[in-house]
Amino acid sequence: MDKVDLKKEWAGLYNATKKPALVTVPEGNFLVVHGQGDPNASDAYPNAIQALYSLSYTMKFGRKTDSDVPDWNIMPLETIWYTEGSEVFVPEEKSNWSWIAMILQPSFITAAMVAEAAAAVRRKRGDVPALDAAKLVRFDEGLSAQVLHVGPYAEETATIELLAEWIGTQGYAPRGRHHEIYLSDPGRTKPERLRTIIRQPVAPVG
Repeated sequence: MDKVDLKKEWAGLYNATKKPALVTVPEGNFLVVHGQGDPNASDAYPNAIQALYSLSYTMKFGRKTDSDVPDWNIMPLETIWYTEGSEVFVPEEKSNWSWIAMILQPSFITAAMVAEAAAAVRRKRGDVPALDAAKLVRFDEGLSAQVLHVGPYAEETATIELLAEWIGTQGYAPRGRHHEIYLSDPGRTKPERLRTIIRQPVAPVG
């Protein structure tokens, strides 16, 4: 059985350049965990990431070779960042952030498969924080603008502002929430070489 190549299926959506561009993001199958607050101030965000990857890899490697479930590549971590009650995401106000950590899954992944994977993780590792908070959802962004940020996460503001300005010059306005896709492993990559896609859903003005 052929391996499912999600990066190929979603071509153009998990790579970007420093030049902003418009993309159309279809509805996808995502494993998500919701949370609030500064991601560096508590274990909530790291726990969410651990739960998402634990479930993703357990489903991938737990499938039976004689089953109808093909192999697939684990996709990068993504996070939706937003501020409750505000239409504008303010990067500097970390304590007011809400977030949705997420990983794209193949279309054949079901809630039952996620539940089976969670049970397998518990049998192997015991109580894993945020495991019960992980849910499988359908997520649809539609028309969006995106750009590649290279460098530390703390220096994203200039890239976010560049994208916002470009969106306006193209006759669009922001719609929906600020979205980041992490193409680099921060544990193995120097801060100045981190690659992050900054994405913003948009709508035509007028």
